[in-house]
Amino acid sequence: MNKTLKQSAANGHLTPDLTTAAEHEGVAPETLRDAIANGTAVIPKNPRRPGTIPRAIGAGLSTKINVNLGASPHHTAPEEEYEKLRLSIELGADAVMDLSLGPRINDIRREILARSPLMVGTVPLYQTGYELSRSQRHFNEMTIDDFLRVIEQQAEEGVDFMTIHSGITRFTLELMERQGRSLNVVSRGGALLVNWLRKNPGRESPLFEHFDKILDILAAYDVTLSLGDGMRPGATCDATDRAQIGELLLLGELTQRAWEKGVQVMIEGPGHMPLNQVPENMRLEKKLCHGAPFYVLGPLVTDLAAGHDHIAAAIGGTLAAINGADFLCYVTPAEHLRLPLPEDVRAGIIASKIAAHAADVANGLPKALARERAMADARRNLDWEAQFNLVLDPETARSRRASSEIGADRECTMCGEFCAIRQCNA
Repeated sequence: MNKTLKQSAANGHLTPDLTTAAEHEGVAPETLRDAIANGTAVIPKNPRRPGTIPRAIGAGLSTKINVNLGASPHHTAPEEEYEKLRLSIELGADAVMDLSLGPRINDIRREILARSPLMVGTVPLYQTGYELSRSQRHFNEMTIDDFLRVIEQQAEEGVDFMTIHSGITRFTLELMERQGRSLNVVSRGGALLVNWLRKNPGRESPLFEHFDKILDILAAYDVTLSLGDGMRPGATCDATDRAQIGELLLLGELTQRAWEKGVQVMIEGPGHMPLNQVPENMRLEKKLCHGAPFYVLGPLVTDLAAGHDHIAAAIGGTLAAINGADFLCYVTPAEHLRLPLPEDVRAGIIASKIAAHAADVANGLPKALARERAMADARRNLDWEAQFNLVLDPETARSRRASSEIGADRECTMCGEFCAIRQCNA
């Protein structure tokens, strides 16, 4: 069996992907190699897709963003998903996840894998459920062999990282039920496994019971494990409860087991969470999961922002990344309301990019600070073209400027001839 990237790094080797990722970060390849070896950074890249752009996720690196794609059983339009992928590439996302459900699930995933130079993740439970339904079996009849077939198939196809909810167990379910929640489980994968446990009394979740078998496949194909947070809070009033923390404790143990087999690991996190709880939750993950990279959905800092959830997520994501989160999963304005359209995806990506860059500035990353200084110079010089080339959303900035009809080399229409920059910085 070929060595995984983690095993190769532990043996002191510098692979081309590792070197490329280090160059992008502006860090020494040896520094990144050591972080991969000790588990504080990952490069989710399946060797079966050699054209994928390798990006490193972890401590001391720039904050990365992920874009969720995927059709639903109520709306399956593959071309829309491919347009969302195109936007993700154009706007500078680092990864995408295909969360498709419905009859085109396999076709869409394979086409995304074929088209994407970005790292691609999946949730194999979705395909497992689809395959069971095709064979006229209920998900509650799932066996570990059903699941293993799916993850091996997706690994063969080139999936770079997989969300696997091995932290949903009888123990974490009992914690949730004893605690009581306003919203029990909002994770799709988590809900499937909770129902499996309820319909199979006395049996443990196959994804926990046979975790080593899962790891053997991931190691064989060098697929990064993203340990799913099936007990993540879906309401701010449920944040940091027994079920969430109990699952996090378990994920820390599973992380060490994965590392022993040479599998790279990320930990997924909340979710919905009041702003004041975000810093401590980031520190808890780093402590309990031994410094493994943290991948957060938001977190959304209020439940009342429907239609504007990308803003709630950007607020939470910035604070999360300042305090240790490494990978932000974007949220769109359509969150909780509908399957996002391409324009929703665009808004979500830009909001997430702002959050990630703001955190990188606060964390003092040299590349982020250099870009801020360059923007200050461009503004002082009223150099609009330089400003457009530096901003996180050039298209919108150009459009706003052009709509003023004031001309390319003049101040903006906010202050006109009283422009402070023109008066004091000429």
